[in-house]
Amino acid sequence: MTGIIIKAISSFYYVETEQGCYECKARGVFKLKSQQFFVGDRVEIEVLDEKDKKAVIIEAFDRTNVLKRPPIANATQAILLFSMKNPAPNLSLIDRFLVLAQKQGLRIIIALNKTDLDERNIAEELEKCYRSMGYPVVPICAEKKQNIEPIRKLLKNNTSIVAGPSGAGKSTLINALIESNLKTGAVSEKIGRGRHTTRYVELIRIDEASYIADSPGFSAIDLDELDEQELKEFFVEFCDYDVDCRFGAKCLHENEPSCAVQEAVLHQKISEPRYKSYLQLLSEIRQNKRRKY
Repeated sequence: MTGIIIKAISSFYYVETEQGCYECKARGVFKLKSQQFFVGDRVEIEVLDEKDKKAVIIEAFDRTNVLKRPPIANATQAILLFSMKNPAPNLSLIDRFLVLAQKQGLRIIIALNKTDLDERNIAEELEKCYRSMGYPVVPICAEKKQNIEPIRKLLKNNTSIVAGPSGAGKSTLINALIESNLKTGAVSEKIGRGRHTTRYVELIRIDEASYIADSPGFSAIDLDELDEQELKEFFVEFCDYDVDCRFGAKCLHENEPSCAVQEAVLHQKISEPRYKSYLQLLSEIRQNKRRKY
């Protein structure tokens, strides 16, 4: 029978099928090939013990995508969650997440959490900024289950990953969305960051065609798979000005003369913080290349 890996711990894989969840090991041939399985992989299994739900993975199907951190395959959309306080939103990190999600071809939803603590109306500013670029933005208070219905509706027929820094409230949001009882943790007052209450990636089944992933918090995203020319494609607001640059498609919008994107930033048609995020990521991509060679 076929199913989807919903959890992986050590060398054990838990595969959800129409007949229930089976604890599986990988067939020896996969070990010889050093093939790695990810949560979200669709596989075929052979049942060894129906009573104890034991099986072995005998075939793995092609993936549509795979993320490294968190390690998950075949995701269709990302709910990028950022809190308005404890921890405060990091604009550069938001842009990193957006780049990664777009690179993987994921539908993107930006959720702004802890709006009840938002004394400076940061959520309103962020919502205006990212909505202007075409991203759906949903201000929420996951703990009080406020305004989460728009997100719940978007889960249908998707494998969704909730991604964001530690302490943003990922597990709390998932609890609110599916009325589960995931372990949650308070933010450390000493360091202002969340404790990693989730230790491994797990897919939670919502219905026959819908899953949501709870994953460990993280604050760094690798840019190894991006090159300089590709990066600007993921800053969607650049597209309206890119064609008017003096050097056309080759323009990196950095120090080139007659750059329409730089002019748009100067005249506040493009967000300056977003442009600074772009330059920072561009610099990191170059540094990564230098380290490789």
